[in-house]
Parts: sequence; structure tokens; C-alpha cells
Amino acid sequence: MAASRRPTQSAPYRCTECGWTTLKWVGRCGECQQWGTVVEAAEQTGITRSVSPIAPGAGRAAQPITRIDTSDAPRRTTGVGEFDRVLGGGLVAGAAILLSGEPGVGKSTLLLEVAAKAAMSGRRVLYASAEESTAQVRLRAERTGALHDELYLASETDLATILGHVDEVKPDLLIVDSVQTVSSAMSEGMAGHPSQVREVAATLIRVAKDRALPTIIVGHVTKDGSIAGPRILEHLVDVVCQFEGDRQTSLRFVRALKNRFGPTDEVGCFDMTGAGIAEVADPSALFLGHGSTEPGTCVAIALEGRRALPVEVQALTIETKAPNPRRIVNGVDAARVAMVLAVLEKKAGIKTSDKDVYVSTVGGVRFTEPAADLAIALAVAGSVGNQSIPRHIAAVGELSLAGEIRPVTQAPQRRTEAARLGYRDVIDDRSGRLRGAIDDVRVRTKSRPGDDVPEF
Repeated sequence: MAASRRPTQSAPYRCTECGWTTLKWVGRCGECQQWGTVVEAAEQTGITRSVSPIAPGAGRAAQPITRIDTSDAPRRTTGVGEFDRVLGGGLVAGAAILLSGEPGVGKSTLLLEVAAKAAMSGRRVLYASAEESTAQVRLRAERTGALHDELYLASETDLATILGHVDEVKPDLLIVDSVQTVSSAMSEGMAGHPSQVREVAATLIRVAKDRALPTIIVGHVTKDGSIAGPRILEHLVDVVCQFEGDRQTSLRFVRALKNRFGPTDEVGCFDMTGAGIAEVADPSALFLGHGSTEPGTCVAIALEGRRALPVEVQALTIETKAPNPRRIVNGVDAARVAMVLAVLEKKAGIKTSDKDVYVSTVGGVRFTEPAADLAIALAVAGSVGNQSIPRHIAAVGELSLAGEIRPVTQAPQRRTEAARLGYRDVIDDRSGRLRGAIDDVRVRTKSRPGDDVPEF
């Protein structure tokens, strides 16, 4: 018998009788010539790695969850009430916060305001700007009134240098703007590369945890609005905040997409002005028109986080002979508007297939939840019939394809907010069907003779 050749030690198949290994499966062993003894190796031969257990220290021993003390993690306010609302009450020691948003929306302006308020409260803040020079940040701080001796600025793109500033300044709050423009010598690639973003973020988070230093990191977004860089970045941080708004309007929203220390259903409202960014504690007036009773307007109650806000929905319909009438929307969901128009024509007898329809919200707010369906339907119906809805009526409800009005989430809270703002009548799922809601508007319009509006 010819001498058999033994393959490399990393072969995935071996003989159970003699231990002969091969790179590919064969029916008969090449060493002992037995059939059916060659099977897949359970583990590769060679050096076997093992991990030796290490006993934890006295301060790191596992203990019952009922004995865990949380008094060492108090919250400290940022000085910006709307930002504190989103964070769940303030900053937690050692928390890593990721703030993302489109270019030019005002992320740096908001964080400079947060840094100034924290400095004014007696805490030392280090603002590390990797995108702007210190002179540029100083000019914006002068314009927004954010100058304070406890606010330190550094313009650095090297991670090691930023950590050196942290050692020298010993801040109580660290802001890094932005993570995509900082590079580390411990990773290959240019700044913004996924490996660089991962290394920089992991190092900053480790420093934040070791020193109980609250850290806010700015992140860029991609064209589709998601956070740029590896997805693991969102898993590493404790809080993920989205700063959004239309650059054509001054209204800005901060939403918490992830929060290990509080709720994720809160929204902070801000108004971007020439003197910086201002909090909007009660934004109700921003989303309403001038109180006119023009045909084609209806007020709905939107829910932004836990906050109920009145939103004025406006509709305009124009006769057209085009085979495909136009459907132009702004601030509402185009698919839902198309569905509402179909239900209006089929279930309420209001023809819209021969008209161009334009639907928009006031103030630049996006009202895409199903609760806007009924307000859109009543606004379009008023525009088609050239009839107005009086000022004291608001509408909240989701429309089904059968013409039914379905209840929406947090309906009592919406009605309470409507009553607080002076809306005496709320049209909702109690009307039953869309035709019934239109009839209810007509009845309630007649029952308020003091309201100088035509009959709906």
C-alpha cells in the first residue's frame, strides 16, 4: 500500500480510528483504509485557547438588584428646560448623549446654549469643536450671549489632544462637535471612516464612564436622515436625540429616539431666532393661523410626545379638466390625503376627482399621524362647498376605508388641551361615521349664532 499523505493540521475532517485529517470529505480513510470513519472534526487541532476566570473585587461583586443604590447618579439640569424635558430631567453623571441632525438645522447653536447655561450655573464646560475654529465659535457666542469664563473652547481634530484638554481643564461637561471629524491614531483610515468613528466614540464613552463626565457627541446624518457611521454608534451611547426642523421655518424639535435614563416620548420645542435659539414652552400659537373663518380650514389636536398641540390644517380645491388632478401636500402624509379624498367621494358624496387639491399645515409642523384624517376631510369638504368651520370646533379622528371614524391614542388628553385653548366642541369618533361628523359640524354651527360664519 502506498504511503498516505497527511494534510495540514487545520483540516476540517478527520478519521475517528487513526486521527488522519483531510481538507475535504472522503468515503475511505487515507491512512487505515477503513470506510465510513471520516467525519467532520468537532474542533480544529492545534493550540486551544482558554479563558481563566478572575474573581471580581469587593466593589464589583454581584448583588441583589434590590440593594443597588442609585443615589450616586443624580440629575443635573442643563439650564435649557426643553432639552431637560427630552433627557428625562437633566444630565446623568457619566451619560453619553448623541445629538444628530441635518446640516444647518442648529445643532451647534443649541449645544452652545446648553454649554453657556451650564457654565452660568457654576460648572466648567469644555466645548471641543472639530469643524469650526475658536474664533468662529466665539463670534456665534457673542451673537447669542453665550460668553462665560467657565466655558472653555478648543478646536481640535485629534482625539488624543482632546483627551489632553480634558485632563487639563477637568470639565463637568464635555461637548464634542462632531464625532465624524475627529480621528484617532489607534485606528486606520481618515476621519469619518466607520472604524475611526467607532474608535473615537468608544474612547469618549469610556472616558465619560470612568470619570463620571457627561458627554454630548454631535453626529452627522446621511441623505435618508439616519445617523452616519456604523450602527453600533447608537448602541454604545446612552441617549440618542434627533434635532429636526425645516430650515425654511424657525421651528425646531428635539426628540429622544433612545434614552436609558428616561422616556422616549418627550419632545422639546425651540424657535431659531437671530439672537440664537429660544425655548418654546407653549408652542400652541405657532401652529394656528390668524383665527380666520375662511373655507377650507380646520383645527386638529396633534400629539408630539406627551404634549398635545393644536394644528391648523388648510385645504384648497380648484376645478380642473386635467385627466390626472394634482394632489399637493405640505406637512401631512400624501398617502393618507389620497385615502381621505377617496373616502370623501365614496362615503360622503363630496366629489374631488375633478379638482386639484392642496393640503398644508400652518407653521411648518409635520402632522402625519392618523389623527389628522378627520381634520383633513372636514377642511377639504369645507373648501369644496365654500363653507367655513367656526373657531370653536376642533376635529380629531382616524378614518377607515369604510367611512368610520376610529378613536385615536390619548384622546382625553387631546380633548383637555382643546378645551384649555377655547375649543368648545371636538368632533371625534363619537360622531360614528364621516357623514355624521359633517352633520355634527353643521348642527354645532347653527347652535352657535354668535359665531359670524356661514352654515357648513
